[in-house]
Amino acid sequence: MSHPPAAATSAPKAASHFEPPPDSSIPQDDFGKQIALGRQIFTDTGRYAKAYVGNTLNCENCHLDAGRLAHSAPMWGAYPMYPAYRAKNRHVNTFAERLQGCFQYSMNGKAPPLGDDVLVALEAYAYWMSKNEPIGVAPPGHGYPKLPRPTQAPDYARGEAVFKRDCALCHGDNGQGQRVADRTVFPPLWGAQSFNWGAGMERLDNASGFIKANMPLGRGNTLTDQDAWDVAYFMNAHERPQDPRFKGSVTETRKAYHDTPDSLYGVTVNGKVLGE
Repeated sequence: MSHPPAAATSAPKAASHFEPPPDSSIPQDDFGKQIALGRQIFTDTGRYAKAYVGNTLNCENCHLDAGRLAHSAPMWGAYPMYPAYRAKNRHVNTFAERLQGCFQYSMNGKAPPLGDDVLVALEAYAYWMSKNEPIGVAPPGHGYPKLPRPTQAPDYARGEAVFKRDCALCHGDNGQGQRVADRTVFPPLWGAQSFNWGAGMERLDNASGFIKANMPLGRGNTLTDQDAWDVAYFMNAHERPQDPRFKGSVTETRKAYHDTPDSLYGVTVNGKVLGE
């Protein structure tokens, strides 16, 4: 189905972003073994980091092409930016601490202890992927694109229509994704096996930017900006696991961690308070 060309101006420029080394150049030595292990963890997290994962997601479900793809929070865009202060936990985080947060929120699991083999391998993988990049300079294609605020407020019904038209083929009519040989191929977008309310993807600005640049898979930048905001709203207007920082009430937890129009946590949608 064709879409109006109006939103093309906000599409990420296909320009000159950093090109990570090919997997074939992973060194054949002990350090290379850690890099290769990091890649395995990244692409099959439930198998290689089972003790720390609480859902069926893999790292590459949000960081596409094994963490290599520009505009989908690639690892080569993240590694050179740490240590960095994060407002989310109000202190300077190392890259390893940032990885811990991914396990706690996106994977709805628990943080591997610092120095754990899982974190060492993932950090080795990201370091190898980022070699020859400048430190502390955000490269083009890092993170998720930031879309302009939509002309119309994001809408559940419009988002549902976009989902049925462009997303359900891969993620299923009920948003629970698809698994092949006990491995998630297309991730669940809500429910018990998805990311929890503490994950960055629960924010509409993050989700809409990721969707616009990368979805439908292989056809990024074909949705309008409004479509991306609407379907992000539809996705995040469904229940998911509780924020691990829960303060005993949805109201208090929203006040502490979700007090932004980009979060639907604690918001009433279709007669239900999300997060309860």
